Amino acid sequence: MSTESSNKLDVLMCGTGEYTTGWTSSGASKSDKKIGVVGLTLFDLRRLGKVDELSMVGVNGSKFPAIRAHLDSKIGQVYKDMDTSFTAFPEEGKVDPEAYKTAVDRLKPGDAAIIFTPDNTHYDIASYAIERDIHVLVTKPAVQTLDHHNALIAAANKRNVLCFVEHHKRFDPVYSDAKARAQTLGEFNFFSAWMSQPKSQLETFRAWAGKDSDISYYLSSHHIDICCWFLQGKAVPTRVVASAATGIATGEPYNCVPQTEDTITLLVDWQSLTSSRHRGTAVYTASWTAPQNSGVHSAQHFYYMAEKGEINADQAHRGYDVTVDETGKAWYNPFYMKYTPSESGHFDGQRGYGYISIEKFIDAARSVNAGTSKPSDYDKHGLPTIANTVLTTAILNAGRISLDEKRPVDIRFSEGNWSLK
Repeated sequence: MSTESSNKLDVLMCGTGEYTTGWTSSGASKSDKKIGVVGLTLFDLRRLGKVDELSMVGVNGSKFPAIRAHLDSKIGQVYKDMDTSFTAFPEEGKVDPEAYKTAVDRLKPGDAAIIFTPDNTHYDIASYAIERDIHVLVTKPAVQTLDHHNALIAAANKRNVLCFVEHHKRFDPVYSDAKARAQTLGEFNFFSAWMSQPKSQLETFRAWAGKDSDISYYLSSHHIDICCWFLQGKAVPTRVVASAATGIATGEPYNCVPQTEDTITLLVDWQSLTSSRHRGTAVYTASWTAPQNSGVHSAQHFYYMAEKGEINADQAHRGYDVTVDETGKAWYNPFYMKYTPSESGHFDGQRGYGYISIEKFIDAARSVNAGTSKPSDYDKHGLPTIANTVLTTAILNAGRISLDEKRPVDIRFSEGNWSLK
């Protein structure tokens, strides 16, 4: 179609779990994502005329009747004019780990795939879609190895399609404001980040926790990306050393696989790009063995210090708490997703940064399809494109190698590519 306004996208949702639908292997999610984010956002964007046909692919087709009933009950019957219909892959009663190929093949060039699947599947699904001229939004971590990340950059450039990473914290108004203020504070010196989720997540993620990915990839990817974003064009990481705490996830009642870490810390050296004498240090820690009933689902804060000032952000406790007799005190994050309907009964969460992160990708894909922008334009905008997030993967991959091989890992740049030594 010739105009962006009429160029609706068909969108495939890859993954049927908590973030997409609010549905988990044990039923409706008990986290702060009780009705999901991806599906709800796309249903609303369809209502607003930005997307058209929606589809969803998992591995086990027998899950879809319960998912459809859940979405109809929690979304379709709650918000006015909200259509929760979608085409499902594989068919009910079938199990097919490669159903994503059938689902992608039904799309046309210029359509989009949004990938929220286990970390170790991201590369295969994203590659398959990009090779068929599909715009891709993949959840963090984009991939688990730097080689795979570099390959996705090359593939997206070759096919001239978008590949974004769903680093939604870049759209949090506090983090966005902090990024701008960090630019005025001179040379970087120190960054510390902590992020945790309660032990109940080990039940939600039992199928892959410690086996297909780790808590550093899953949670530290958020603040590693924020730090890389703050320092883009200012400094680069040069060395990573990792350490881990163990013993909770592998014991009763969680019984995760023996190699599962509880808490992972990465210590990263950073070198200024403009001053050889300025070097910085960053410490990124993530855990999925935090206490239950702490009042927050994700404890998260960071501290940034530079030569002219410092920034503190506590994103778990925002000066807004609610106490209920049955459950006690809880701190809420109204900036992420707003689930209460508007005065007219419609979904009213368009200003949440969980929603904005997905909408930004959809808008960019429609703009590229309409010819009003090029995929390479978005690398210049500070958006989480696959090219702009390469150092996040470099640090995470180096951390995993450091844990496995019990040694420091260097990050180097030569001949236009980042590599690990």
